Amino acid sequence: MDSATHVVMGVALGGLATLDPVVSSDPNLQQAVMVAAIVGSQAPDFDTVLKLKNNAVYIKNHRGVTHSVPFWFIWPTLITLTLAFIMPPVNLFHLWLWAFFAVFLHVFVDIFNAYGTKAFDPINRRWLALGVINIFDPFIFIAHIVAIVSWRFGTDPGWTFLTMFIIIAMYYVWRIRVQQKVHDAFLERHPDATHVFTSPTFKWNLWHVVIRTDKHMFVAESRNHTITYFEDYPFEPIPPDPVIDAARKDANLQAFLSFSPAYRWAVSIEEHGYSVKFVDLRYRSKGYYPFVAIVRLDEDLEILSSYTGWIYNSDSLRRKLHYVSPDA
Repeated sequence: MDSATHVVMGVALGGLATLDPVVSSDPNLQQAVMVAAIVGSQAPDFDTVLKLKNNAVYIKNHRGVTHSVPFWFIWPTLITLTLAFIMPPVNLFHLWLWAFFAVFLHVFVDIFNAYGTKAFDPINRRWLALGVINIFDPFIFIAHIVAIVSWRFGTDPGWTFLTMFIIIAMYYVWRIRVQQKVHDAFLERHPDATHVFTSPTFKWNLWHVVIRTDKHMFVAESRNHTITYFEDYPFEPIPPDPVIDAARKDANLQAFLSFSPAYRWAVSIEEHGYSVKFVDLRYRSKGYYPFVAIVRLDEDLEILSSYTGWIYNSDSLRRKLHYVSPDA
């Protein structure tokens, strides 16, 4: 989810914690738990600082180790020890427990969007991206705001947020069922599909879809359960080609390939030598595919520059390729 939603989820958990008799009986613990819940709801995304290095490092590592099983326990432990040092003495077990709930909830909800996370690493290194909930979901965010405002005007925080979480859980079940209907509709048309990638959007009735078979890839959408196809490409696994092999040594392209399960690739001959371009098909927007990886090589297959990330116009891409090197 987005950062704003994670923050309000932390506030909600802090309010929900008042149902815990140990928390509700100690004002200092209530305050500590609220801080722990808000910080814990953000902690797994502290790896966003990797953007300061470059996009390749960020894309390859974001929602990786900081969301992994060991960090489910490391984050609440760090938060609890820090708060124990700066706040009055409180029940550390219950403080740790609510910090753990905040961290776990963050990781859990991240599984349901199209970006996903390595939630069960190192037990299972598979990237989990269920593609059910958009990165920012208005219903989930507004539900939290309504509950927080209700608390502000006097409703019991514990029961208010418990009711909210139950409603949101029902919403998740509904979204899963809708996604399954979209998935089944495409499987009915493509019984030979090996993968059906669904990406939710800001609109409940609109889903971006990529279908992959042994021979083809189809880019489509489902709007109000009406299916529309946009492009049809041959499915071409990456071949053992000297130019592509040289490009795959680049950190930006490696990051892209570690993240994208549905892409097209192309090699072009240009004045400087060669350009290798990969395009993620899942994020089609207004007829354009903005998430790309591009590597420029000279005639001796030495890497000149590269870039991976979101690009919405060719001028911006030219500037980034001119100034961004694979080791930047």
